Amino acid sequence: MTPSVASPFGWELFAAVVALLLVIDLGLFHRKAHAESIREAVIWSAVWIGVALLFNVFVWGMFGPAKGLEFLAAYLIEKSLSMDNIFVFVAIFSYFHVKSAYQHRVLFLGIVGAIVMRAGFIAAGITLLERFHWMIYLMGAFLVFTGVRFLKQEEGVHPEWNPVVRLVQRIFPVTRGFREQHFLVREGGRWMATPLLVVLLVVETSDVLFAVDSIPAVLAVSRDPFIVYTSNVFAILGLRALYFVLAGMIPKFRHLRFGLCGILVFVGIKMLISHWVHIPVGVSLAVVGIILAGSVGLSLARPARPFPGSDLPAPKG
Repeated sequence: MTPSVASPFGWELFAAVVALLLVIDLGLFHRKAHAESIREAVIWSAVWIGVALLFNVFVWGMFGPAKGLEFLAAYLIEKSLSMDNIFVFVAIFSYFHVKSAYQHRVLFLGIVGAIVMRAGFIAAGITLLERFHWMIYLMGAFLVFTGVRFLKQEEGVHPEWNPVVRLVQRIFPVTRGFREQHFLVREGGRWMATPLLVVLLVVETSDVLFAVDSIPAVLAVSRDPFIVYTSNVFAILGLRALYFVLAGMIPKFRHLRFGLCGILVFVGIKMLISHWVHIPVGVSLAVVGIILAGSVGLSLARPARPFPGSDLPAPKG
C-alpha cells in the first residue's frame, strides 16, 4: 500500500483529537438520552466542521498545499455523499418510530462502527488500485452506473430484507417495544434484543453500502491512506449533528439527490479518463462545490415533495 505522507505523530495527533471529541460528545454532553434541539445540533455541527477545517490547516502546514487541497476535496466529497445517509437515517427512524431522545445513541455508535469499518475498506481499495491499475476504470464505471441508478431510485427502507437483522432475530428474540435506550435486556430469564438494536444494525449495514460508493470517489482524489482516512472520519464524525440539523428540513432539499448523482458521475468520469486527462484537485474541488451548491440552491428555490421512504407504513406488532 502507498506509504502515508504522515509520520506516526500525525496519526497520533489525529487519533487523540478524535478520541477527545468523542469522549466530550458522549461522555459530557450526551450522557443522558434527550431530544436534541436544532440550536444544539447546529452548534455541534459547527464544532465538527471547524475541527475538520483546523485539521486541514494542520495538513496544509505540515505536508504542503497539494496535500491540503487533497484533504479538503476528499472531505467535501465524503461530506456531500454522506447527505444521502441522512435521507436513509430519517427513513429508518421513521419506520421504527424511534424517539428523538434515543436517536443520538444509535447514530453515535453507528458512527464509531463506521470509523472502524472504513479503515478496512480504504486499505483494500488502495491496495487493489496499486496492484491492479485497471481497477480504476472498473471503479469509475461503477460510480457512473451508481450515480445514474441512484437518480432513478425511489425505494424506501426495507429492514426485513436485511440479512444481518434476520440473523439477530434468529439468535435473540426481539421485544415488542423499546426498553429506553438499551440494546439488549434480560427478561424472563433470557436475553432479548430490543428494536433499538435492530435499528443500530440497519444503520451500520447501510453505512457499509454507502462506503462502497463514497470510498472509490475519494480515492479518485488521493491515494494517501492518511488523507483518505482522516477526511472520511472527519466527515462521518459530523454526520450525527448534521442529521439533527437537517432531519426536519429534508423535504425542502428535493433536488439534493441530483447533486449527489452529479458528484458520483463526475468523479467516475474523472477516474475513467485519468490515463489521458489529468484533472487537478483544485478543479475537482470547484466542480463538486458548484454541483452541491447548485442542487441546494435549486431545492430552496423549488421546495416540494417529501423524501423517498417518509411515507413508510409502521411495522406491525
